Amino acid sequence: MLAELTQHLFRALRHRNYRLFFSGQLISLVGTWMQSVAESWLVYRLTGSAALLGVTSFCSQMPVFLLAPIGGTVADRRNRHRILIATQSVSMVLPLILALLTFTGRVRVWHIFLLATCLGVVNAFDIPARQAFVVEMVGREDLLNAIALNSSMVNGARVVGPAVAGILVAAVGEAWCFLLNALSYLAVIAGLLLMRLTPASRSRPGSPLRDTIDGFRFVAHTAPVRALLLLLGVVSFSGMPYAVLMPIFADSILHGGARGLGMLMAASGLGALGGALGLAARRGVRGLGRWVAAAAASFGLALELFSVSRTFWLSVLLLVPVGASMMVQMASSNTLIQAMVPDSLRGRVMSVYSMMFLGMAPFGGLFAGYMAERIGAPRTVEIGGLICLSAAAVFRLELPRLRAEARALIVAQGIAGGDPPEEMTGPAEQVPLQATGAPDPRPRS
Repeated sequence: MLAELTQHLFRALRHRNYRLFFSGQLISLVGTWMQSVAESWLVYRLTGSAALLGVTSFCSQMPVFLLAPIGGTVADRRNRHRILIATQSVSMVLPLILALLTFTGRVRVWHIFLLATCLGVVNAFDIPARQAFVVEMVGREDLLNAIALNSSMVNGARVVGPAVAGILVAAVGEAWCFLLNALSYLAVIAGLLLMRLTPASRSRPGSPLRDTIDGFRFVAHTAPVRALLLLLGVVSFSGMPYAVLMPIFADSILHGGARGLGMLMAASGLGALGGALGLAARRGVRGLGRWVAAAAASFGLALELFSVSRTFWLSVLLLVPVGASMMVQMASSNTLIQAMVPDSLRGRVMSVYSMMFLGMAPFGGLFAGYMAERIGAPRTVEIGGLICLSAAAVFRLELPRLRAEARALIVAQGIAGGDPPEEMTGPAEQVPLQATGAPDPRPRS
């Protein structure tokens, strides 16, 4: 029984290419989370400014908002495997530069901002290609499980990375975290180079601008996808910036220092890991619409409670449901969108997903830093939680209206792994695709 459950939970790992991808990314992501914590602590140590913490987040994620549509178009027109090798190689160089600056004592805040911006530009091309590349490694039959395992991988690293970073920063300084992050990219690059892939060329005639517009048009005219992305954008803007303000909570409010920051971030990652594993154990997409609404609401509620806590260990415990709820909403939305989008548009639609999930966060981080300077970090997080609760209520009310179109799109894509979500799909009969009002996603001849 246990063996059968384990085999089901990790079924995407039966694919050799995905195993290489998974193991390399897991090592690299531990380094990424180490750098995230060390970088925010370095900025706060150099400046003591909450507003500049928001600027750091803005610099790293704003390019995703601006350039992800171009990255999505490139991912749909070029070899995604080669794109990833290039982006991961550049990503390795950037933390190495930051490590050298920090080791030599020459690092300045503007160096951090510039390197964060460069990484954001790279991510604008890396994220859509990586999201769309999953189906090439596992096929449609294991796509949904692979998405959930990807989320588990990110958050497994999120548990380990911040905890290690907190110890290293307190013991030997931030520079070692940056150096270890740079070295961790060797694992993912090696995994990509060892893959055996069927050669696939996506070079095609036509205007790249028209391709980009087609991606936005599909999202704008497809009500279920549009609703999921709008909710994700609102939550990313109003709720996700709690992480930007975490150094303030760790140092000035909860008095935990660098190690406390690592523990707080690890607690959120532990909750997110649990949420992602719960999704990986699912056998289909039925019910995910309700999961999205409930996760957004519980995320807002947990933030409300966290904002009023002044006890370190209570705050650590409250960040577990914060992380779990955030991950369930993000991964469930990702799963539903990928179940509804055709392969020919996958990179472009996932670039819009990147804009909403990561691209809205810099605006939220900048605004949160500005507000925290004026009304304090706890009050800022409290307001963000209220906005998340309100957005979740609106989305839940809209679910019945989205049923027929969601079912039609999922049936059209033939995604394996279970029936479409009942609250987004309605009766079992198939609905003709063009009756839904969405543009025909099938590639034009």
